[in-house]
Amino acid sequence: MMKYYIIAGEASGDLHGSKLIKALLAHAPNAQIRAWGGDKMQNAGAHIVKHYKNLAFMGFLEVLLNLRTILGNLRFCKEDILEFQPDALILIDYPGFNMRIARWAKKRGIAVHYYIMPQVWAWKENRVKALARDTDYRYSILPFEPNFFENKHGLQVDFVGHPLLDALHSKENKAVHLREQMGVTADQPLIALLPGSRKQEIKKLLPVMQALQSRFPKYTFVVAATPHHSQDFYKSLAPDLPLVVGQTYALLGNAEAALVTSGTATLETALLKIPQVVCYKTSGLSFAIAKQVVKLAYISLVNLIMDKEVVAEKIQHECTPDQLEVALAHILSEQGRKQLMKDYEALRNKLGGGGASETTAKLIHERTYEH
Repeated sequence: MMKYYIIAGEASGDLHGSKLIKALLAHAPNAQIRAWGGDKMQNAGAHIVKHYKNLAFMGFLEVLLNLRTILGNLRFCKEDILEFQPDALILIDYPGFNMRIARWAKKRGIAVHYYIMPQVWAWKENRVKALARDTDYRYSILPFEPNFFENKHGLQVDFVGHPLLDALHSKENKAVHLREQMGVTADQPLIALLPGSRKQEIKKLLPVMQALQSRFPKYTFVVAATPHHSQDFYKSLAPDLPLVVGQTYALLGNAEAALVTSGTATLETALLKIPQVVCYKTSGLSFAIAKQVVKLAYISLVNLIMDKEVVAEKIQHECTPDQLEVALAHILSEQGRKQLMKDYEALRNKLGGGGASETTAKLIHERTYEH
């Protein structure tokens, strides 16, 4: 009987981990799977020992304040792995924690598989050496990563495609009930606002996004809110706009276009075929530091993957109502939309055509069996 230990420390890892677990169990129905993750991974068949909601510490200060908890989690994880004695350890993203566990596990002869690797091509490129030293197998989800890892650093990776292609496959619907919920008629065009998930970025971006409502009176602007923050928080920043809580995909499915904070959401929006403008704004100090640390031509995954500006990026001093108005008007035009749809189709093809979970599970199963 095969035994897998999986560590995912965030909501996205829980989603992709659940798909991987289903695929692993299709290959080995009797496999035992012990994991750090969330409800989705549990429902897929894993025994969850730590929920990701208790693991997310973002930013230098928060990490410092919770250092005792983080060190306790690392210690518990190591003890739990030793007690479980897995045939393979599978790490999903969450690099701050998982890279430390990888180094420890490799020294003890545990086979280490890294699925959805750290974005070392953006920053902390020196982590490539640690990945080479501390992992046995690496599964890449972005089409430019094999070139970066193999040609630049001589590190073998398997390109398996992007798991979002499968995760979003069942989400491509209009969800009519959402309009009824908001009191919006079926023919009223909507603009989706995705101001991010962290309070600081929402405070910076939502007021700028809201300013466009008066400039596009024919459209209803709707905020995609996360259940992790109160509705009062959103209302304090954008009092006149309706909210949709925890239903971002359904909102996008109803929208003519979207203003999207940089991150995975830009790729999700593109795969759902919704025209978008990418926005980002932070403090002057944070932006100055980021410019020194991150050496990339673009900030959105869409443009990084396509290696050209497919979607407009309005960052920092360019993230103003005037500049957003011009960019939004362009993608609402027939010409702007037509070009975007063409580029979105090319993006989808570049991402590998789906089946990332199945491909990864098959490779892990075969390698564990051989091991």
